[in-house]
Amino acid sequence: MDEILYYFKYLQPDQITKFEKLKSLYEIYNARVNLISRKDMDAFYLHHVLHSLTISAFVPWKPGCKILDLGTGGGFPLIPLAILYPELEFTGIDGTGKKVKAVEWISEELNLRNVKAIHIRAEEFKGNFHFVVSRAVCSLALLAQYSRHLLHNKYICPLPNGIIAYKGGDLTSEIREIQKQHYYEIWDIHTKFPNPYFEEKKLVYMQD
Repeated sequence: MDEILYYFKYLQPDQITKFEKLKSLYEIYNARVNLISRKDMDAFYLHHVLHSLTISAFVPWKPGCKILDLGTGGGFPLIPLAILYPELEFTGIDGTGKKVKAVEWISEELNLRNVKAIHIRAEEFKGNFHFVVSRAVCSLALLAQYSRHLLHNKYICPLPNGIIAYKGGDLTSEIREIQKQHYYEIWDIHTKFPNPYFEEKKLVYMQD
């Protein structure tokens, strides 16, 4: 939790309380469904919560912005972002029903009114969103394929609507696959969050 308070000094008391409760809620649910590796729970706030929140340093979202977390899994980046941005609308979809139920339960326990979780595959889902975000779900090319029909054609944010993927390691082959079809930018998380964990972590922003 110290990592969150260090980088986000402007949090309101209610937001701090929700972030503080987050780990215990995941521990409770993790006993039933494996949302997070048991080994990784010790680094819960750094590896999962702060990592989810790093997008905030790069994207100037505006109130009313609709964001889809494609393949939300256990609710990352969905739930941390929903706590940080109560004025935005978040939807998370996943093909695994047990994980969607976990997201619903945790959101209810935190009284997050700006979150919807839906059990559905991306190919079957219909909707209009200003941004699609995704964390460690699939390749950039596949993510673009799954997302293009879900992007709204009206902009309300300074950054044009698009797809933002949380990525790590060598992206050479993935970038090669998309560079002719999509405009893209690579944002280095470590430049804004200089923790060793983020040294190879990137955000990739894509547009059709």
